[in-house]
Amino acid sequence: MSYDIITNPNAIKLDLNSIHLSKANQDKLEQVIDEYTYLTLLKQYDLSVTNKILFHGASGCGKTATAKAIAKKLDKKIITLDLSEFISSKLGETSRNISLSFKKATRENAVLFIDEFDSLGKLRDYDTKDSGEMKRVVNTLLQLIDHIPSNILLICATNFVEVIDHALLRRFEIKLSFELPSTYELDIYYDEILSRFPEQFQNTKRTYNISYAEAKDLTENQVKKEIILQEKVKEKTHANELIHS
Repeated sequence: MSYDIITNPNAIKLDLNSIHLSKANQDKLEQVIDEYTYLTLLKQYDLSVTNKILFHGASGCGKTATAKAIAKKLDKKIITLDLSEFISSKLGETSRNISLSFKKATRENAVLFIDEFDSLGKLRDYDTKDSGEMKRVVNTLLQLIDHIPSNILLICATNFVEVIDHALLRRFEIKLSFELPSTYELDIYYDEILSRFPEQFQNTKRTYNISYAEAKDLTENQVKKEIILQEKVKEKTHANELIHS
């Protein structure tokens, strides 16, 4: 089992304010940040912080980037697990792996980000003879979530929320939907991407009804193609000048 651990929050490039969040998502996450900022104060009133969050929605709309930006804002390490990579056909090992990840996050006082959380739904595809062990995997996770320390922030992400067990879903205090951006939101994003390039490279084709990640890839590929094309023209012109000089 492997972890992606960012031990220095300053190594995370994106700030929370730089991510294109809906107003509703932004407001809820700011509340979470405030609760952790005033954790000691809230404890004086016997109030717990919100520390179990589920991100769900379209791929490429910023779920992973948002989790990392939250860790940066809280000045915490982030431990990232891709659940699909360590769900084992030996289901007993899966329970153990999940337990170890929670223990590691507790030791490191970290944000624990579990991606591909819907992979738990794949457990239902195992043969019925494993049904008892399958239930133990889910029960293990339920117990870990129920007893997670208040200083540890658990963020899980999925593209397919509908396959997740309802008992698990109920454990999350906040569920944030990440939808495909509108035409208006994508235009703002395109403008931001292109603003760092010279004007002659900013006339790119804009595609809509896609994710931010797709928009970034499409735009940068067009810019790279135009930069290389212009450089080839310069090289050819220079070579012709040398021939005729």
